[in-house]
Amino acid sequence: MIAEAETEKLAAIRAALPKKGLFAEKDWLISPDAFPIEKKFVAELEQLGHRLFVFQRACNQLYQQSVKGKQPEWVARYLNAGKPPELVEFSRRKEIRDDLPRVIRPDLILTENGYVIAEIDSVPGGIGLTAWLNQTYSAFDKEIIGGADGMLDGFRSVLPNGGDIVISQEAATYRPEMEWTAARLKDRHRDLKWRVVAAENYEPQGGRAVYRFFELFDLPNIPKIDETLRANAEGRISITPPIKPYLEEKMWFALFWLQPLREFWRRELGEKYFVKLQEVIPYSWLLDPTPLPQHAVIPRLEIHDWHEAAKFSQKDRDLLLKVSGFSPLGWGSRGIALGADLPHAEWQRRIDNALATFESSPTILQRFHKGRLFEHRYWDPELGELETMKGRVRLCPYFFVERDRVKLRGALATIAPADKKFLHGMRDAILVPSQSSEKS
Repeated sequence: MIAEAETEKLAAIRAALPKKGLFAEKDWLISPDAFPIEKKFVAELEQLGHRLFVFQRACNQLYQQSVKGKQPEWVARYLNAGKPPELVEFSRRKEIRDDLPRVIRPDLILTENGYVIAEIDSVPGGIGLTAWLNQTYSAFDKEIIGGADGMLDGFRSVLPNGGDIVISQEAATYRPEMEWTAARLKDRHRDLKWRVVAAENYEPQGGRAVYRFFELFDLPNIPKIDETLRANAEGRISITPPIKPYLEEKMWFALFWLQPLREFWRRELGEKYFVKLQEVIPYSWLLDPTPLPQHAVIPRLEIHDWHEAAKFSQKDRDLLLKVSGFSPLGWGSRGIALGADLPHAEWQRRIDNALATFESSPTILQRFHKGRLFEHRYWDPELGELETMKGRVRLCPYFFVERDRVKLRGALATIAPADKKFLHGMRDAILVPSQSSEKS
């Protein structure tokens, strides 16, 4: 028998679901329980937000110094690979030189030894979903991270005076959650206007702020994008995240570990932040096919040529292949493969393809860190009762850069079945907000 309190919680969650849903044609498993996080870990997350802001600021600086010849030229060459020259030129405009993403969402995999950052998403989904979860669960749980309105307050700081949330067809799955967010903001601030607009027919209005909800590889599919970029260049509109494709590359984790850049990172991050990020950024490599001198090896793999990696045994293939960024495969989990799960011939084919396409679509290799197992209850709609799932957790804290302060406004937990290797949103996963707890 389900306790009356649990029945009421589940009924309240279902009743609160917007009629249009939050994700187009997607659903998830509902739980009466938020995901518990120890207070000590919550404090660590709050500090992580500022570290990642400083990291992104350093990335922005490294690219610009590379362009000017003050850092190795190959940094900018790697980051510009495969990108249209006009987009590269736009990203270097002095008017947006210091602009950084206002929302920082790392994907954290919770492991036996803490956590690792799988990647940092500069155009993250889940803002509206997490805002709705926080608001809904706060009705019966006062320890929800961010509270009932934290996510809405955070997003309002991005577009403080109203603005246009511009979403492309490629990102249309997330349109319902952003429409819910805009509607809630308008309810609370009736003198201001937020609206959700299709990128494909968007016409910029002078003085309006734009929140860009599309990846930059998607620009050729947006007919009027030149008009929007011109309005941004002329200062008639502002756009966030800024039009800087180099900031949206997964290869930053590989650049972070490169020995020739070590002193740059130490200086710009500070020794404490540098060491702390080394603990949570997985070791990563760029699959650059450039031949090495006879005496050189690729660090930590101790191989002389990437083609030798194609011969790794299954045991040695606990490695992720990831398309770095400026590609439809860089969105979600489409461009990710775990070597240990691939037949040897397929692993070899993917390595060869990554090397062959490096100049147009760079790929990184990254150490795979397996998530630890957690137990979490969920409502099984087929059985009509509460069940317990053993699963692995992807935790997505949402940090908002608000007047040079970085605030943790919510943390979405995706609990995926134990047999799933890539912990992205899926129909058989539990999605819940996170709560501060004495003990997890």
